[in-house]
Amino acid sequence: MKKLAALMAALSCVFAFADTYPSKPISIVVPFAAGGPTDRVARDLAEAMRKPLGEVSIIIDNVLGAGSSIGSNKVAKAAPDGYTILLNHIAMASMPNLLRKMPFNVENDFEYLGMINDVPMTVIAKPSMPAKNFKEFRDWLNANKGKINLGNAGVGSASHLCGLMFQNAVQIDMASIPYKGTAPAMTDLIGGQIDLMCDQTTNTTTQIEAKKVLAFGVTTAKRLTTPALKDLPTLQESGLKGFEVTIWHGLYAPKGTPADVLAKINHALKVALKDPDFIKKQEALGAVVVTDKRVEPAEHKKFVAAEIAKWSPVIAAAKEYID
Repeated sequence: MKKLAALMAALSCVFAFADTYPSKPISIVVPFAAGGPTDRVARDLAEAMRKPLGEVSIIIDNVLGAGSSIGSNKVAKAAPDGYTILLNHIAMASMPNLLRKMPFNVENDFEYLGMINDVPMTVIAKPSMPAKNFKEFRDWLNANKGKINLGNAGVGSASHLCGLMFQNAVQIDMASIPYKGTAPAMTDLIGGQIDLMCDQTTNTTTQIEAKKVLAFGVTTAKRLTTPALKDLPTLQESGLKGFEVTIWHGLYAPKGTPADVLAKINHALKVALKDPDFIKKQEALGAVVVTDKRVEPAEHKKFVAAEIAKWSPVIAAAKEYID
């Protein structure tokens, strides 16, 4: 009887906790630098999720480093109470292949909450690049083999992964220049210190529109409808057959977070993804808000498992790892 009473008391505490959640600010850990494309998605999403979560404060916590593993590990080891959650992108699929030693298991140490968006990538170059179209750009690449600097936001970042695939596609090795975030990489690209980069439209659209960088292609199968990018050809139509890279973002909680709490967060996410203001902000940057079954935790997890398998041979071929 004592054991039964103790069990009932524990369950009542769990239910009471779920009923009052959230009763204090929620922290969304972003494992990349403030001001970058993933940070921007997180801040827009946090604003859209506040109302369905009872106007609770949502704080963005930028914990960067080691291909997003430091911030991700912080969430994996956090108390499973719903007050510390992770917003990460395709790095959830690249980490198992990039890190020689994983401090956590991507598939087993998190509760999957749902996908947020799909973000196309753009191949962009310094403004002084002497090319007016993709053919001339590729001619320049061939003429400058061994001298090309390809920037990225750090090993394991979206720009790093896209850069690896681009090198494979054009069959030209380039010097990979990792930065501590997208912002400094973009600054050096605009200044001509590096030659090119492949980055998310959430970061490049404004720079392309302002003509601060040159754009030579998008990584989607079809052209984009975003006004600033609608005339930009796909890399596939420019001759790189089969080249398609889309960066996605998702939400995660520590393993063991109560089911009722997870359900509340997933509900808030679904409401946010239908918020007209959030959709408008994402579309303006070329991102597509997820409306399919990947908003469900089980489908989200299945999708990430498939992405891990997809990126494994690409990363293995590049032999670029994080110790």
